[in-house]
Amino acid sequence: MVDLQTHSTASDGLLTPTELVEYAASVGVTALALTDHDTVAGIPEAREAGSRYDVTVIAGIELEADFDIGALHILGLGLTRLDARLESGLTVLREERTRRNLAMLARLAELGVEAGYDELVSYGHGGVVGRPHLAQLLVDRGVAEHYQDAFDRFLADGGPAHEPRFAPSIAHCINLIHDAGGLAVVAHPRTLRLSSWRKLTDAFSRWKALGLDGVEAYFAGASRDVAHHYAQIARRLGLLVTAGSDYHGRWGRPGITGVGMEIDDAFAAPFLPEAVQRQEIPR
Repeated sequence: MVDLQTHSTASDGLLTPTELVEYAASVGVTALALTDHDTVAGIPEAREAGSRYDVTVIAGIELEADFDIGALHILGLGLTRLDARLESGLTVLREERTRRNLAMLARLAELGVEAGYDELVSYGHGGVVGRPHLAQLLVDRGVAEHYQDAFDRFLADGGPAHEPRFAPSIAHCINLIHDAGGLAVVAHPRTLRLSSWRKLTDAFSRWKALGLDGVEAYFAGASRDVAHHYAQIARRLGLLVTAGSDYHGRWGRPGITGVGMEIDDAFAAPFLPEAVQRQEIPR
């Protein structure tokens, strides 16, 4: 099995990179992409753990791009240049996260829930902090019954504590990923909320012209028939097809309970270090 979208405590996952890789190995995953939000800080630890647990760790990231209908998330897979240039671009995105977090804390204070930024940061275990950590804070305070309740009543789009986030263009995200030696993939395309397969196909076609490399057709919550349809569209457009669970741990979306998916190792081949280095996948 392979899993090309997972998250650790470097962003909003529950498990450390080491714990994530250990768990992946225990359920039979042979190749794992660590795709934390706006950071690659967990990659070195994950790779060290991968060498111990015989799991191939693929360097990845997840970025949110500007999109006016639903949520457009772009995975960067097979990153080979984790350097200062990449870090500079990610720092700008993380600064925007901080602004947004402070705004949401201010909105919660107006609702009678006082919390300091240091308290929120403590939930991130030193990693990137976002809405999942705010949700857990609300649960711990007894304001929300559980994670999903916190989102439904406070943090979801349009909620009383929600603050819109500035997101870069899809072209910017794709270029940032390409500059780091990776391939750009649309994550869990259902969140795009496009109302027809034709609109979805048109969007993928436009984004391919900007440099998009692939589509995560197989993802948690998608039926096999729907996933196959995503894959057919991607292949018809000459895009790669990937598969990922979007595993976060207990803070993850409902229905995502494990890191592994019944997906063949061939899905990981284009993103393995030796394939990227040989430049087998054309732009």
